[in-house]
Amino acid sequence: MILCLDIGNSQIYGGIFSDDELKFDFHRVTNGAISSDELGLFLTLLLRENGFNPADVTAVAYCSVVPDLNPVLERCCLRYFRTEPFSLQAGVKSGLKIRYSNPHELGSDMIANAIAAVDLYPDRDLLIFDFATATTVCGVNKEGEYLGGALMPGIKITMEALSKRTARLPEVEIMKPRRVCGKSIVDGIQSGLYYGNLGMVKELKSRMRRELYPQSEPVVIATGTYAELYEDEGVFDDLISNLVLLGVHKAFLLNNREGL
Repeated sequence: MILCLDIGNSQIYGGIFSDDELKFDFHRVTNGAISSDELGLFLTLLLRENGFNPADVTAVAYCSVVPDLNPVLERCCLRYFRTEPFSLQAGVKSGLKIRYSNPHELGSDMIANAIAAVDLYPDRDLLIFDFATATTVCGVNKEGEYLGGALMPGIKITMEALSKRTARLPEVEIMKPRRVCGKSIVDGIQSGLYYGNLGMVKELKSRMRRELYPQSEPVVIATGTYAELYEDEGVFDDLISNLVLLGVHKAFLLNNREGL
């Protein structure tokens, strides 16, 4: 079994792969510090509670945008899984040609998304939206070139900033509102968050398509925590909630298949 992890600013998203299939996935909030033992106990207990033997984990692979947690995870893997984890980052074998001016600036979660999308949609131009702590979009052409992208504050960050930087505006549940024109403060914030973010996504999609793919129709893929909010808006061609884990797993196989 291969344990794959996405270490994000808001949560750890993980899954177990066996026979090249995702068998089980989970989320853990990452607010505050965590020790390698806390993480190891969480992972081993979680696996046992869901019918998996931690001793059957033969490899761990991860992508991370939280550098401080990387050594914690590495110590955890060595102690609890007896293996050094594979880290997905710029420079490892990915099947992509990264056209960033400095490829090491590119988040490994975005690399993972691109690897998985290319694997699922070979020989197609792609736009990939990830609705996580930040909302990101990237373009990958049919030749496997990672062309670049754009980042903006995620919908939850926007809501928290609005609440913390004002005296009377509350935090609200992030959801699709019943109407655009709110009849209360809560309604109005929910409308602004939902439709404001949707408007930014539509504008980025339109401009990226014109700039990157003037002669083709790209496949538009959505992933991430808040992607399902916009599932019925007709903005995307496909919604793949576990895209990042599929990419981490694929990257591990590209770099380690001969050792399995």
